[in-house]
Amino acid sequence: MRWLNLLKANTKKEYIELKRYLPNTIAMLLTFYIIFVGMFAGIQLIGDPSTQDSNIQYAIVNYIFWFLSFMVINSIGYEIINEAMKGTLEQLSMSPMGMWRIMTVRLISTTFINLVIVIVLLYLSMATAGQWLNIDVITIAPILLLTVISMFGVGFIIAGISIILKQVQAFLQILQFILMALTFIPLSVSPVLAFLPFVQGIDMVREVMIHGAAFNQLQVGDFMILGFNALFYFAIGIGVFLYCERVAMKKGLMAHY
Repeated sequence: MRWLNLLKANTKKEYIELKRYLPNTIAMLLTFYIIFVGMFAGIQLIGDPSTQDSNIQYAIVNYIFWFLSFMVINSIGYEIINEAMKGTLEQLSMSPMGMWRIMTVRLISTTFINLVIVIVLLYLSMATAGQWLNIDVITIAPILLLTVISMFGVGFIIAGISIILKQVQAFLQILQFILMALTFIPLSVSPVLAFLPFVQGIDMVREVMIHGAAFNQLQVGDFMILGFNALFYFAIGIGVFLYCERVAMKKGLMAHY
């Protein structure tokens, strides 16, 4: 029940912030949409006409996952920074639920809201490009769930670093380009990339959305790698976060910015 109340409160908080700072929300959406329009125009102007449709479809999927990974992974880092600037970070650490539980629920609520935005951007992008992808919700849902869990793990690593260093905005800006590389580089470049966070999941979603693969056509080994990545990166993320939290408490970094 406490988890449910925490989820309701944080989902309401995220929604109110997006609504209250509506100009910033609209600007964010326009920015990502303009980036896609630029990519789409570039493919049309200088791309090979024989592979143009395929390239546009790849661009849509990659761009959508770049937005999702950017919002999910960076959001928790900015949450820590904002709480520290407002002087409420120590209060979170004193909560009976514990800071990592609060941050987990905030990640879930942020992801839920961002998924709604992603769906809007996806259909807007498909309408702009005139390319309609295969949206098989039953097949995509479990892949997306495991992919997001690995994103949570990376987000917790960023949050742990933010607790100690506080000022990590420059690093978060660099991180968005790293995330772009991970979402845009195809798995065919090197099989080793499958063990990086969320790369395997994005590749599987491409197979479904672009090539029309059904659930029973996907490899069992791919699901095993996806599941392993989700558990591994989430466990590592929680471990790093809890360690950084203990270090910050010992050094008295919670109460000061």
